[in-house]
Amino acid sequence: MALKQQQQEAAEEVAEPVSPTGQYFTSSAISVSVIAVLESEIPIDDSHTMKLLNDVFLPINPRFSSIMVKDKNGIKRWKKVDVKLQDHVNIPIFSPQPQGGRRRTNNSSTEFYEACFAEYLSKLAMEQLPQSRPLWEIHIVKYPTTTAAGSLVFKLHHALGDGYSLMGALLSCLQRADNPEIPLTFPIPNSDREREREVAECHDNSNNHHHNHNNVICRNLPKAVSGVFNTIKDFGWSLLKSTLLEDDRSPIRSGDDGVEFRPISIFTVTFSIDQIKQIKANVAATINDVICGVVFLGIRLYMRGMNQSQNLWGAKSTALVLLNTRNIAGYKSVSEMVKPGAESPWGNQFAFLHVPVPDVDPIAPLTFVLKAQDMIKRKRNSTAVILTGKLLDALSKLRGPETTAQYIHSTLKNTSMTVSNMLGPLERMALSNHPIKGLYFMVAGVPQNLTITMVSYMGDLRLAVGAEKELIDAPNFKACLQNAFNMIYKAAVTDKI
Repeated sequence: MALKQQQQEAAEEVAEPVSPTGQYFTSSAISVSVIAVLESEIPIDDSHTMKLLNDVFLPINPRFSSIMVKDKNGIKRWKKVDVKLQDHVNIPIFSPQPQGGRRRTNNSSTEFYEACFAEYLSKLAMEQLPQSRPLWEIHIVKYPTTTAAGSLVFKLHHALGDGYSLMGALLSCLQRADNPEIPLTFPIPNSDREREREVAECHDNSNNHHHNHNNVICRNLPKAVSGVFNTIKDFGWSLLKSTLLEDDRSPIRSGDDGVEFRPISIFTVTFSIDQIKQIKANVAATINDVICGVVFLGIRLYMRGMNQSQNLWGAKSTALVLLNTRNIAGYKSVSEMVKPGAESPWGNQFAFLHVPVPDVDPIAPLTFVLKAQDMIKRKRNSTAVILTGKLLDALSKLRGPETTAQYIHSTLKNTSMTVSNMLGPLERMALSNHPIKGLYFMVAGVPQNLTITMVSYMGDLRLAVGAEKELIDAPNFKACLQNAFNMIYKAAVTDKI
């Protein structure tokens, strides 16, 4: 018995420690999960599920076969366990009984199952993943909706990794639908193009004369000075927002405690990337500027519609934008991410950026894009995100992960919403010969009434919205987002033709 205990203690000592962010997200203060939905074009055949999970999914990363334990020093570590796959796979049954004794038509059946699926996602978002088994599960929904013949839902705890890591894991299970031998390709973000131009400019400048080099220094000096000023301003404001300053109560923020435990509605709206690019070209902005402008305008339209008499549509509201802090272009393979000293390591490599929602009048829709462009450009010329990361590290070392988790909880609670985005493939994907018609994801368990996520796929941008049921009118909010996009497109493109 003593030998067995010694072997167990030795195994725990060599087990991988849970990252600081992983500890924050599994604390008593906060528990965050990611729900990813893959929409199948054809009815789902689940006969190969267990084999795929065992042969493809589990080998992606040891964390999918591990649970969190505390070693003798109280440090959380990943402990390898035997995975009972049947405990992680769920196949819900929606009652097909007709209402009022009448037979359902195909359309009414689809609407019924879509409502059931929406309620199922809402319930799934509220439930906690059991800590006694690996922190993931899969839900195979075989019923049709208006957008799919069936849906595959992954729920993974954020402690396993951030969106970049988890997207990489899902992509490891998927292939190109037209040719599985050819790798999937992804759009290049604007920030990566800008870095490429900066490298080219530096190379050109190195070949110029000495006076040209001096011109470059003179040109960059004001940018460096403004960067220092912006860093001080942004870091100070971020610190105040995380501790003392709360957003106003508004139609999208109740300011109540415990909102992370309330039911949410999860719905999506789709925009054409080609149309977004038209707006981008005519306004001389980036795709991110355009999308932020659409979201911000949609929020102000919703506020105005819900508070015509109280005039609260201009309430002070802040979005927490999640940034991937990996300085890379595109996705790396999982095998590359898990290598020691990897350029883009597996795990949670992200940071929060406070971005105020403009309170300008919605009568000038392009102002929202230009305001978003100005704020994002200014905040890019700032190292406040790095300083915030250093602050969290210092807080964790001095006060421990629980105190740091409470700080993160306060950061989230004091703002009105979280916004995050991911790049998806340009080509159609397939999972076990099931073509994927669409995908979206949602972050669950955050102490906010509103969460907006985005993912691109096959020329479309899918916005998913998680909105508290008791506070936010989901159909109205969705209509406001669509109306905001139409207004911006009309002002930037249609009116100029």
